[in-house]
Amino acid sequence: MDLGPWTLDSPPDCRILFAMDEAGLRELVCEIGRRMYSKDMVAANEGNLSIRVGDRLLATPTGMCKGYLKPDDLVWTDLEGKQTGGRLKVSSEILMHSVVYLHRPDVQAVCHGHPVYATAHAVAGIPLTAALMPEVVVTLGCVPVAPYATPSTQQLADSLVDLVPRHDAILLANHGAITLGSDLEAAFFRMEVLEHYAKIAILTKVLGEQTLLSREEVERLFDLRSKYGISGADSRDSSCAVTAEDSQPVELSRSDLESLIETAVQEVARLSEGK
Repeated sequence: MDLGPWTLDSPPDCRILFAMDEAGLRELVCEIGRRMYSKDMVAANEGNLSIRVGDRLLATPTGMCKGYLKPDDLVWTDLEGKQTGGRLKVSSEILMHSVVYLHRPDVQAVCHGHPVYATAHAVAGIPLTAALMPEVVVTLGCVPVAPYATPSTQQLADSLVDLVPRHDAILLANHGAITLGSDLEAAFFRMEVLEHYAKIAILTKVLGEQTLLSREEVERLFDLRSKYGISGADSRDSSCAVTAEDSQPVELSRSDLESLIETAVQEVARLSEGK
């Protein structure tokens, strides 16, 4: 099958895809599906994957467990998600993928799954914004929660429009998560980091303490992305900014502390007399 035109002007990530033949692409999708299933990122027939190849998408079919996909199970669609090839029916959530490719020309692959800890945040409506670890700041930045919309509908795809340009990982309210990448393995690794981050966020809350990176360190980490060849969106200017420790610890002398306590006691007494 012709994978479409390729020129020297094609983005580097496109060159990688065109260098891999169709059989290789199909094997890659099946391999990533197996990884997602083995790591509890999907259950039963959940989740879907796609790769952009020129003006078409190679995508997973509906109703198939991602852990047991075979290369000839995959289907082709155009960039709008309309099926153009394959014996099975394309995933009903392909519209979500199409919106990503429309608004992010740099993205060549999309992973959608329901990883447990990340989905717990999605169901609770809690974005993942705390600057807990350098690796997460560099690879994900801030992870917002898209408004709830019924799965497999245009409304779900539309809920991502404002978030896709500035985020490589997005939680879907009461649903799951979606990650983007320059290739399918990069998109999968973001899903893996997202789930790892979500688990640590929950466990640190259980422990009762979260020590955040400083604002200066967060800015430094964002600036290092290009140095390490990490492509993708920069979430610093979004409405879902990474939260960091901006203030320095307040130090009080013993006399200062005694003065504050005395003032507080006097204020409480004054309020009590006024009742």
